[in-house]
Amino acid sequence: METMKVEIISKEIIKPSSPTPHDLRNLEGSFLDQLAPTTYIPIILFYQPKSGHDFDQPKNRLKKSLQQTLNRFYPLAGSIKEDHFIDCNDEGIEFSEARVACNLSQVLQHFNMEILNQFLPFEPFGTHDALLAVKYNIFECGGVAIGVCVSHRIADGASATTFLGAWSATSHGDEDVCPKFDAATYFPPKDLPWGLGDIGATKEKIVTRRLVFDKSSIAALKEKASSTRVEAVSVLIWKRLIAISKSKPAPAVVHVAVHAVNLRPRMVPPLPTHSFGNLWYFAMAVLSPLDQLDDDRTLAIKLSKEIKEIDGDYVKKLQSDEFPDSLTKGMEVSSMGDAELCKFTSWCRFPLYEADFGWGEPTWVCCPSMPFKNLVVLTSTKDGHGIEAFVNILEEDAVVFDRDEDLLPFVSWKIAE
Repeated sequence: METMKVEIISKEIIKPSSPTPHDLRNLEGSFLDQLAPTTYIPIILFYQPKSGHDFDQPKNRLKKSLQQTLNRFYPLAGSIKEDHFIDCNDEGIEFSEARVACNLSQVLQHFNMEILNQFLPFEPFGTHDALLAVKYNIFECGGVAIGVCVSHRIADGASATTFLGAWSATSHGDEDVCPKFDAATYFPPKDLPWGLGDIGATKEKIVTRRLVFDKSSIAALKEKASSTRVEAVSVLIWKRLIAISKSKPAPAVVHVAVHAVNLRPRMVPPLPTHSFGNLWYFAMAVLSPLDQLDDDRTLAIKLSKEIKEIDGDYVKKLQSDEFPDSLTKGMEVSSMGDAELCKFTSWCRFPLYEADFGWGEPTWVCCPSMPFKNLVVLTSTKDGHGIEAFVNILEEDAVVFDRDEDLLPFVSWKIAE
């Protein structure tokens, strides 16, 4: 399917159903928020049609439960001020409704990023003031796609997942999830610029490739790399992108894998899973010209070592007043003209497929394109046994990537059952 019409039929502002208390009106950004990109986290959840075509009832339930959820996630209904505080002013979030001129099954037959992006409220890498926006898309068959954009300036993938889980639970009358907005208490802001995560954003043509690794492929990759599931898949993709770089007339000299690490379970004591904000840091594995790239284990050992080093003691150093050496090193490597970066973030095991708003569990959840060269987002498949990788690469590199004989035997291209 090359083209598809998505017509917006309504837009409105959804505000919290109760005013935010005055003492909660100002929320300070954390040091880790300073490291986040100024883009949005885009998520689309697809739901198969239910019997009957009563669109008003589920839409009204969505809006009402969203109002109630914003009572607890009140910063998302606010705005960012110049001093990087969030004004929790209950301005609300934009909720749009759209009709899609095709059936859901037609969209699920092929992975087309240009079509998928139409289900989002707006481009996730554009300039917007909103901290959260939602788009409710209805297909001709009665299927539904809920597109969400959450500002990365105040949330990471875990936080976005927590919000979606709380929203879906609220639609069933369960309001038990109470997020914590105290990241700045643990990680006070430092004297450095905001939006450091924008390093690596490019205006070059980026395309997204979707790879699916099933249980047997992951087992084979784990054996080759002697590593975890996520590390094994990451290493394979990193190695193939290194091969593309080395095939160019002016190849990179240094190859770097930057892997986001969730700090919540690594802190002492661990933070609750529903702690809200950018509570991640990066592990950086460097492959220099002197390193021998004989097999996957070389890369896996480097990557695993860097990830394991982010433990309780490491986090305490991040919490200190000192400027982290790792951040200095990361900024230096990022600015090197002869270095090729590959960035990974893993949402594996996040309960995205548990977000039931009344249509049952989603049939597919995806993370559309991001304007970062060699950015890879990993998610669990619906059955929980496989891994999906959304790989953002240069259009010219995709020509080689798509026919890579060392990659293709491990992947499937099917979108959803």
